[in-house]
Amino acid sequence: MCNNSRLLIFIIIFLISTISSTCSTKSNSAIKREVEQYLSSYTNMDLFSGSVLVARDGEIIINKGYGMSNYEYDIPNGSHTKFRIASITKTFTAMAIMMLEKQNRLSTNDYLSEYLPDYPNGDIIKIMHLLTHSSGIPDHTKLSSFYRERRVYQTDIINIINEFKDMPLEFSPGKKFSYSNSGYILLGYIIEKVTGESYEDYLVQNILKPLKMDNTGFEYKGEIIDSLAYGYELNNNKLVKADYRIMSNAHASGALYSTIEDLYLWDRVLYSENLIAKSALDRMFTPYNDNYGIGWGIVDLFNRKMVGHNGEIEGFRTNISRFINDNVCIIILSNNGATSIGKISIDLAAIVFDEEYPIPGQKQIVKIAPNILDDYVGKYELKPHFFLTITSNENRLYCQPTGQDKLEIHPESETDFFLTEADVRISFIRDKNDRVVKLLFKQGENEIYAKKIFK
Repeated sequence: MCNNSRLLIFIIIFLISTISSTCSTKSNSAIKREVEQYLSSYTNMDLFSGSVLVARDGEIIINKGYGMSNYEYDIPNGSHTKFRIASITKTFTAMAIMMLEKQNRLSTNDYLSEYLPDYPNGDIIKIMHLLTHSSGIPDHTKLSSFYRERRVYQTDIINIINEFKDMPLEFSPGKKFSYSNSGYILLGYIIEKVTGESYEDYLVQNILKPLKMDNTGFEYKGEIIDSLAYGYELNNNKLVKADYRIMSNAHASGALYSTIEDLYLWDRVLYSENLIAKSALDRMFTPYNDNYGIGWGIVDLFNRKMVGHNGEIEGFRTNISRFINDNVCIIILSNNGATSIGKISIDLAAIVFDEEYPIPGQKQIVKIAPNILDDYVGKYELKPHFFLTITSNENRLYCQPTGQDKLEIHPESETDFFLTEADVRISFIRDKNDRVVKLLFKQGENEIYAKKIFK
């Protein structure tokens, strides 16, 4: 099972940045035609179901649904379909904190101990550390109790905090990046403590209502939400219902639902000073550690600055990609857990900017003997101080970039593997003594060799 979000698109782009920087002269009608052809291919393979919005220079190019919101009742997805947006919620949480700072009700330099006096190490953890995933607080969604209890049983924010508050820090605050939903749970608590309101009420009154985001909200257990898509996963090449999840437990780290049209309103306001000053927006969109700013990932794609965020929850994959210097926005909300959200996001950007992209197609997964998989296990240095760790579990192979989540890699031959989340291949290379000594990380025509570290 997955946690609230993996920044898959940012992992891949951090490793390899596409060098082209041509100006796109492609017409909107050509973009629309290519996007529809591309997404229809994935939909026909049961690898995508959802809604997509692509806009450039304030003009919406495509705004439509693919596949089904509910397969049992043949309800199609559309532009008004609501989806669980998972960790895109964090962009709203970060904005709420910045708005409260603008009102002088808190400071991002405040220490956590000012709001939770008994929190261990609260006197060295700042709000800024929580916002930028640099607090060192472990991610509570990786604890075994998360799947036994908090995913399926209703609880409150204090009980969630108590689950991780006494765990030792993974590193000194501010020293590095490690994605942590725990930090955003704490930010939600701080918002409620400062305002005296629930997290939901604060967002509704200060962000959602003013922006007329009428189809966005906080999901509670048992609540009937009109036009909310059902979540599905792919199991043995068949779509099945996703596992049950109580979304309110995700709180400020992932409990919101929304539509592509509402999220486009969100994109639009982030070019203005309606909520916070431009200087504060610039702070949000400035990378701190490992290409993450304040509630947003920031990377270069096709030599263009992209500000975005992914979301991942049972049966849902979501992404918003904002090319803020090009006034381009791509929003993908999927209710199919097999959706390769990072790969599709990159490919749709390639279509908009007239770059090369692969035609969707199925790869054949082959079976590999366990002893061969074990040969590949180890740590490989992609760049100085940046490693790709390969692990094996139950005859499956996984890769984990430094400070990021673990991703499964699938074999298409005895030595060649691929990611479903992006157009990436990993090939393992042996020396003349049949010892695995390095790997080749390849995206498109770009290649990086990584030596295996032997102790």
